[in-house]
Amino acid sequence: MTSIALSPDALNADADPVPLVIDVDGTLIKTDLLYESALQFVAKHPLQVHRLPLWLSNGKAHLKTALADRIEVNGHTIPLRHEVVELIAEAKAQGRPVFLASASERRWVQAIADAIGPLAGVFATDAATNLEGDRKAAALEAAFGAGGFDYVGNQDVDIPVWRKARRAIVVAETSAFESRVLRALPDAEVLARPRTQLRRYVKALRVHQWAKNVLVFLPLLASHRFTLEDVLAALLAFVCFSLAASSAYILNDLLDLPADREHRTKSRRPFAAGDVPVLHGVAMVPALAAAAFLTALLLPPRFAVILALYYASTIVYSLILKRRVLVDVITLAGLYTIRVFGGVAALSMAWSPWLMMFSLFLFLSLAAVKRCSELIDRQKAGKEPPPGRGYHFEDLRVMLPLGVAAGYGAVAVVALYLNSPEVRALYEHPNRLWLLCPIVLYWISRILILCNRGQMHEDPVVFATTDKVSLLTAAAGIAVVVFSA
Repeated sequence: MTSIALSPDALNADADPVPLVIDVDGTLIKTDLLYESALQFVAKHPLQVHRLPLWLSNGKAHLKTALADRIEVNGHTIPLRHEVVELIAEAKAQGRPVFLASASERRWVQAIADAIGPLAGVFATDAATNLEGDRKAAALEAAFGAGGFDYVGNQDVDIPVWRKARRAIVVAETSAFESRVLRALPDAEVLARPRTQLRRYVKALRVHQWAKNVLVFLPLLASHRFTLEDVLAALLAFVCFSLAASSAYILNDLLDLPADREHRTKSRRPFAAGDVPVLHGVAMVPALAAAAFLTALLLPPRFAVILALYYASTIVYSLILKRRVLVDVITLAGLYTIRVFGGVAALSMAWSPWLMMFSLFLFLSLAAVKRCSELIDRQKAGKEPPPGRGYHFEDLRVMLPLGVAAGYGAVAVVALYLNSPEVRALYEHPNRLWLLCPIVLYWISRILILCNRGQMHEDPVVFATTDKVSLLTAAAGIAVVVFSA
């Protein structure tokens, strides 16, 4: 039987004023609770993904109930559609009873109802009945009578409900949907016309994070190979890593929705804010990955192997490793390093042990800075440590020294490299390269100080590409290399 929970006031309410009934997914909220809960299940239980199709084979109601048994919804952070919230407030001011009616599981719907304030009741899916379309229409007609309620919805499946309502109120996310509804129900009223803008999809790609992929050019600069063929190869490697990174970022955002919504800046990301539908993100993940690997076919086969290792590592990181203390930092350092060796593979160069050692130490330092920045930011804001990460604020006493040791280890590798035969073969004035050591020491030390002050962007590599002092430091380093050639 369809689940319905009514308050005592609702049970005694007169037929007039007419109740206002609000759909939830896509109407009151900017997202879909089923899709989000399925993603949260994947995030929390990645090795149990096979259970989702098994639950679905028993019907959508069974799937939703099984997920609701395992996944809770925080109604206070779910993004709401302000036009619908205002409509609810107006109805309450008029003394009208307001109900939520959703195909989502009853516990999820109740969490939304509790968050937005006292409502007359909720209609929702239970273990036996998936409340959508004709089933929802029949439930509302049984409760209020034909024409005895106003209904707000946003999908074609809501048309049978609108036919039973006194007023059909529409949230139209596409012009085509609006036209279909108005053809079927000429008296329907359009409450909102939300449109997902292209710039929001671009924002979802996190294009600014592509700055980290400039690391693929490091082998090009270190080897002094500036032929057109090599430059084009490095550019293609940059494109491949950027597309693969965006695919991984979107997946990470989809799996991190609850945590992102509690974050000061991450709450504005397109999926967390409800600006881009979750289902669109699910489609973008494989599309971007496919584009990356198709482009990789233009480069040596070894590059495709490196790219596959990078992409697989990011997926494992998003699903499992980012919740493991220290393992997450080492993995982040490895992901930075893989980009460098992607550039090596794209140019068909030999592996350099010096470059590997320098990359591992430097990026371990930057990964530690990234994690410390997150802890310091939340500590200053008076919040708990990042959920699901396993870190505590007292861990800063270990993590900051770890960043210092790894950073200065990278400088030590540079100093050892300057005494190697490879340097004397590449540079006419190798002794001048010693100026690189104080430059790198200064930059790493400044990054660590800014991190300790809570002034560091959470990703130090992205920070470095926009920070004027970092750019000037890089320019000084390049000048030293040119002066030594």
